[in-house]
Amino acid sequence: MEQNKDINQFDIPLAKRTHLSNTNSTLIKKLLILSPFLFLLFSTAVWRLIRNIELRSLDNFNFQAEKDQKKRILGHLPYNEVPKNKLVLIEPNIEVHVDMRDSLLNMREEARKDGIYLVFLSGYRSINLQNDIFYSLKSLRNQEAAERARVSAPPGYSEHSTGFAIDIGDANQRETDFETEFENTDAFRWLQKNAARFHFKLSFEKNNKYIDYEPWHWRYEGSIEALKVFETSNEEL
Repeated sequence: MEQNKDINQFDIPLAKRTHLSNTNSTLIKKLLILSPFLFLLFSTAVWRLIRNIELRSLDNFNFQAEKDQKKRILGHLPYNEVPKNKLVLIEPNIEVHVDMRDSLLNMREEARKDGIYLVFLSGYRSINLQNDIFYSLKSLRNQEAAERARVSAPPGYSEHSTGFAIDIGDANQRETDFETEFENTDAFRWLQKNAARFHFKLSFEKNNKYIDYEPWHWRYEGSIEALKVFETSNEEL
């Protein structure tokens, strides 16, 4: 048999060659028209993939940050410092969170009607002030950090930094200020019976496994913001 010769486009009649060229040209035009859409589709798919990875990473970060926020140091939970614009002065050198001002002052007035004179010893403390209190007294008293932390929170771990904590004394027995003997005063007995009416709660009760008993230290839980601040502490009760 006679061997077939290779066929190229010049072996194809002109009319058919023209039809072939037109077909190729039409295909190229379609690809050129579709290419932006294909590129957009591909780019969107890649963007979604990257975005999902970023969101998963962010979720993991937030979860870890939430876990870290609940970690204690030397028995104390971490607390953020209240913004300065949420603080109000209730008497010289004592500031508190604006949410608790009215309840605190009303509680003092009601106690006075019962012949009890409450003294406000300490309210808001900045983290810088807490730093001085913790480390300066630790050094002065030659205490180890764990020993000091039984009676004073490290900076960044004090309820006082939230503006929702108040230390209270008895005006008739000032020698019991910041002492466990405060529990034997009329002021403390009145607080035990009445503080909850004004949304105050004793923070560090007897037999607390983390921090020494502080009958003078009370915190306010009468607003949503306050409840959020102390949520972790209340969960452990």
